Amino acid sequence: MPAQKPEDVLNAFVSEDPQSKYAFNSARDAPESELCREGDKLSRKCIMIHMQSTRLFQAMQDQGFFCALPMDPKRTEITCQPIPKA
Repeated sequence: MPAQKPEDVLNAFVSEDPQSKYAFNSARDAPESELCREGDKLSRKCIMIHMQSTRLFQAMQDQGFFCALPMDPKRTEITCQPIPKA
């Protein structure tokens, strides 16, 4: 069975809860990133996705999310929240 395309994995994960906030983190130029659906400790869910952070940033924006670095310079994850539909 062929491996799923990273875009399909991302779409499936986000479609489970498209109104949640998401965060991702990876080492610079790493071939994969950890993507987490934010929530309390019990509802937080993370997956590893085979996308560099720049590609994942673009893919999340393409799905209607606003993504940004946190205000705290010590933190490196990028957070994404859904853009309200007008």
